[in-house]
Amino acid sequence: MNKNTTKITFKEAIFVSIIVLAILGGIMIFIPNATPHIAIISAMIFLIIYGLVKKVSFNIMQEGMIKSVNTGMGAIYLFFFIGILISSLMMSGAIPTLMYLGLNTISSNTFYLSTFIITSIIGVAIGSSLTTVSTIGVALMGIAVAFEANIAITAGAIVSGAFFGDKMSPLSDTTNIAASIVGVELFDHIKNMAKTTIPVFIISSIIYLILSLNISIPDIANIESFKNDILSTGLVHWYSLLPFLILLILAILKVNSVVSMIITTIISTLLSFISNSYSLTDLSTYFYSGFSMSNLPDSVVSLISRGGLSSMFFTTTVVILALSLGGLLFSLGIISTILDKTKNFLTTPFKATLCVALTAVGINYIVGEQYLSILLTGETFKSVYENLNLHPKNLSRTLEDAGTVINPLVPWSVCGTFIASTLNISVLSYVPFAFFCIGSVLFTILSGLNKKSLTKN
Repeated sequence: MNKNTTKITFKEAIFVSIIVLAILGGIMIFIPNATPHIAIISAMIFLIIYGLVKKVSFNIMQEGMIKSVNTGMGAIYLFFFIGILISSLMMSGAIPTLMYLGLNTISSNTFYLSTFIITSIIGVAIGSSLTTVSTIGVALMGIAVAFEANIAITAGAIVSGAFFGDKMSPLSDTTNIAASIVGVELFDHIKNMAKTTIPVFIISSIIYLILSLNISIPDIANIESFKNDILSTGLVHWYSLLPFLILLILAILKVNSVVSMIITTIISTLLSFISNSYSLTDLSTYFYSGFSMSNLPDSVVSLISRGGLSSMFFTTTVVILALSLGGLLFSLGIISTILDKTKNFLTTPFKATLCVALTAVGINYIVGEQYLSILLTGETFKSVYENLNLHPKNLSRTLEDAGTVINPLVPWSVCGTFIASTLNISVLSYVPFAFFCIGSVLFTILSGLNKKSLTKN
């Protein structure tokens, strides 16, 4: 990443970081209906003015922003193909069919727990939290509407399950990055993560089960009516689940995620012609603006009308701005100054664990990017763990516990903005119910106090 281009003290770096966080958090919390774009742009303006006052050339700052955005281009391409994939899954009936089957098999008395477990299993199987959210997650949100369940709790359970999978799957990018950045064998890393992950998973499951008991369907006829409304779309067919099976197989075969989405989209589109005849104009419209149908019951209109390239524009622009903000923080030397200074105070395993966790969380909130939170924190603290005679898999575990699962809880982050757009709910609404994500950070910090959970070199 970018090198420090100006002399800055540790206190000044902390002060500037606090102002940036205050701008981001203040606008998102206290201004009704404020978008992350305005919060990030405001923080960028502050940093640019700060940089000019410090006599840093705007060209240097601009170069830093461009380099940072370049690191996130893979995610941006992924978003575009996810938008098209959702449209094709709607066209073929894959998501409507999953909703219908879910209404027949999932009990309202265990709904939140079922949501958490189902997304966890799918997340581990395909290794992508965002794909899990945009496919199974969308279907589960539709079932929640039929059950008249709490949408925020449902979204929290979806996010928790999806990021459990993102964290524990050997197919996940973040899992492989966390292991490789500190030089740990992949399955040793996953096995070691179980020490903190399994307790949090069990506790989260119990909470979701208890919350599920509070769901009461006022009238069972509402469910039957909703199922009939889904059937009336003409999109429910047994063969419509084939795209999900193909996506799962491609993930197991470790096919690149974008390539997997392209293959699944093509097959979904071909399947859609079995029961419907779409023109090329229809396909063009659906792939750009999202799938839609006329003369649908009001109960399913908002659930069926989804996807398209245009639905990803909100997320993509936020990602570009968030990465640009991170580039500014690096080019001004703010993040590097903080990281260099903090590692000098780490003399015990608990202090090291606490500092790594807080650093990973902090980078997520300041930069909004989970990959950078893992890469930067891992590189910075490797030598600290060596000096404390701690095995590097302790570090890789903390990187995932506090880096991977926190990104969806940040309103202006890559994952947060994508999930909010895809599930049609604000990040701040589901944050209190993402029990697994919150619990992972708490348990990894506590692991620093437990000698049995720490492996010596």
